Amino acid sequence: MKRVTSILFAIAMAAVVISACQTETEQTYETRWAGETMEEILANIESQFGGFSQAMKEVNYRYNELYWAGMDENWGYAEYQLDKLLDATLKGFERRPDREASAAQFVNTSTPRLMETIEAGDKEAFVESFDRYAASCNTCHEMEDVAFIQVIVPEKRTTLVRF
Repeated sequence: MKRVTSILFAIAMAAVVISACQTETEQTYETRWAGETMEEILANIESQFGGFSQAMKEVNYRYNELYWAGMDENWGYAEYQLDKLLDATLKGFERRPDREASAAQFVNTSTPRLMETIEAGDKEAFVESFDRYAASCNTCHEMEDVAFIQVIVPEKRTTLVRF
């Protein structure tokens, strides 16, 4: 009985020590910039994400990486970049669904065709397919009334990745 009492006492002391170590501290967050009401907060946070132009920043990066991956015949990296480029585009549609119709040919036709070329691992075919891919970008830009944004095949290597 004395041993059971000692064990219970040890358990009770351990519980006291553990609970003493777990003090609750109230966390405060600086959110005045976001607004006062839930509607204001959500609207302001959404504004911070930006529209489709934010997605296009990532698409631009991925497009350049994709091109140079193909030129290096680094097909795994090219496939990775095309997947990420498509993902960034689709996330842009979540924020700006009206853009999706203009990009349908890009998403549903041009991207899968370029992926097939990458999977085939043929550099000459990649170069031809990439030219068509760039044209597909420009078709979307024309449909969105931003034809002044003309996508070209990259001329200068900026990527640090080499294969």
